[in-house]
Amino acid sequence: MTCKVLLMSLYHPELVRGGAQQVCYELFEALREAPGFRPFLLAAIDNSYPALFKSGARITGFDGRPDEFVYLSQDYDHWWHKTGEPLLIESFIEFLRTIQPDVVHFHHFLAFGIDLVSVVRKTLPDCRIVFTFHEFLSICAADGHMTRRTDRSLCSTASQVRCHQCFPDRGPDQFMLRKMWFMNHLNQADVFTCPSQFMIQHYVDWGLSADRIHRVTNGQRVRHADRTSPPRADRNRFGFFGQIHDDKGVHILLRAVTILRGQGFTDFTVEINGDNIRFASPEVRAEIETFLEEEETLPFAERIVFHNGSYHTDQLRERMNRVDWAIVPSIWWEIFGLVISEAWSFGKPIICSDVGGMKERVADDVDGLHFAMGSPRALAEVMRRACTEPGLWQRLHDALPIPPSREAMTDGYTALYLPVGTAKRAKTAASTI
Repeated sequence: MTCKVLLMSLYHPELVRGGAQQVCYELFEALREAPGFRPFLLAAIDNSYPALFKSGARITGFDGRPDEFVYLSQDYDHWWHKTGEPLLIESFIEFLRTIQPDVVHFHHFLAFGIDLVSVVRKTLPDCRIVFTFHEFLSICAADGHMTRRTDRSLCSTASQVRCHQCFPDRGPDQFMLRKMWFMNHLNQADVFTCPSQFMIQHYVDWGLSADRIHRVTNGQRVRHADRTSPPRADRNRFGFFGQIHDDKGVHILLRAVTILRGQGFTDFTVEINGDNIRFASPEVRAEIETFLEEEETLPFAERIVFHNGSYHTDQLRERMNRVDWAIVPSIWWEIFGLVISEAWSFGKPIICSDVGGMKERVADDVDGLHFAMGSPRALAEVMRRACTEPGLWQRLHDALPIPPSREAMTDGYTALYLPVGTAKRAKTAASTI
């Protein structure tokens, strides 16, 4: 008997790069190769791609590919996370009834709406619903990053008053109602997953039952991976890989470069690989663009190399081979950090902020190096150490873990999919609100 699995993805990775959609597509590809499964992909698309929207269209095929579809999100309410387009919900219900999936796996609800979990339950009562969290958007209205809007400090817990302080135009009662709304719909899922223990604890503290949350690490198949590295006298080449916006901390890295240069230390190179600077705040975007403009006045050999634009996983080997260290300077919790796995696949030690999922995955001075989150001076000190301490790179390189594989991730999820229809679903709220 074939198990039909509908994977709900935030964007399609070929349209918008990002860890959540990349992981979901990795799983989609793996399930297509797995005996006994037939996956379908439904990727939400917003109006940033107007060419995909056609009059009257709500769910369409994607690029002529079998079993890949796009959900044309419209009139989306980012506070309640629901659509204001009733006909879109009707199209989704028709889509469910046509496919008749045994499992619906939410890899995100953004651009779909959290209420679609309840729509699935009502439409297909016996369907198994798996829900994967990729950040804290259910808990935190501030982009799901649990970073205080007042001073950019990390937030360890949500409450009506604390959330009101970040959104003074919304009263504490609205945050109570928001949590009730989310809990009501999340309770319709059979099981939840998170990629890190750190993240699981946050959701348990928020109110979800610990026995319903499982850890399934994000795995991927990195093509042409090679953990060996030719001997080099100097290990002074640093690389950044990811999104170019505030929470990824690119500006922290650029400030560290400025500090090192000010100290007269210039024997290093930095390559930045990334896209989506349009999502950065005006202040951070201006800082990055000003830095890059000033780089143009330097001799070519002394400039920071900025590879602007998205890149495919097939390009990772070439880009990773040009650096010795991968820097992850994120200024939010970074619940997993897919780039850490990618760097490990190519034998590159990590230099990262000392918080959250980064701290959980990278052991300081064992297989990587930590620095105080958000501190350009601390990062500069670690970069100087990485360049100058004999034997450091090799020692850390030799201790690098094997990154989670796509096969291991797929096994983790399929164990939660099966046996289909036999799991007992909770009928009451996960906790008292």
